[in-house]
Amino acid sequence: MTTGSMLEQLLEHKIVAILRGIEDRHADAAGQALIDGGIRLMEITMNTPGASVMIERWRTLFDGKAFIGAGTVLDLEMAKIAVDAGAQYLITPNLDEAVVAYGRERGLSVWPGVMTPTEIVKAWKAGADAVKIFPMGTLGTKYLSEIRGPLDQIPMMATGGADLSNLAEYFKAGANAVGLGSKLVNLEWIREGKFDQVTERARQFVDAVRDL
Repeated sequence: MTTGSMLEQLLEHKIVAILRGIEDRHADAAGQALIDGGIRLMEITMNTPGASVMIERWRTLFDGKAFIGAGTVLDLEMAKIAVDAGAQYLITPNLDEAVVAYGRERGLSVWPGVMTPTEIVKAWKAGADAVKIFPMGTLGTKYLSEIRGPLDQIPMMATGGADLSNLAEYFKAGANAVGLGSKLVNLEWIREGKFDQVTERARQFVDAVRDL
């Protein structure tokens, strides 16, 4: 999948599920539960034990059902491990231009974490086809709407603080997509085997985005 078409998937589906700290023994059932609820982009964070093993397995298991990315890719070394595992896109909490360049060389989308207008434009010029505005839970939607004015041509995924109650505010403020962690992926439910609840929560978010 090319960089452009992965961006198209992000802009179409508008949600990236963030799986941080998922245990390998629960991962496949959790991934399937999210897919059953309509989620099409899922990232396993690289600070999750066994992340690369799970990414590699998911690429086969969920082929044609979901797009699998690596999150919390802090540097080039992590990027290489993620790509070797088969990650289809890379998401970072920081801007490392070497990671962006590495992804571009391999035709992979890299969506770096940025906060300031300077970082956003720097990421865009480095070759990122979208950026992750982080931490949105602290910055707030008013911040997003203000930077959107001069930076309207850059696709932005807002990560942090989004929930069913305020999801519409995120998109009204200018988000093109959202990254959703614990509000979507409830690890307690997963540990307790309540995968039907995981599916239902996913469906609620997917429906909410579709209705916007």
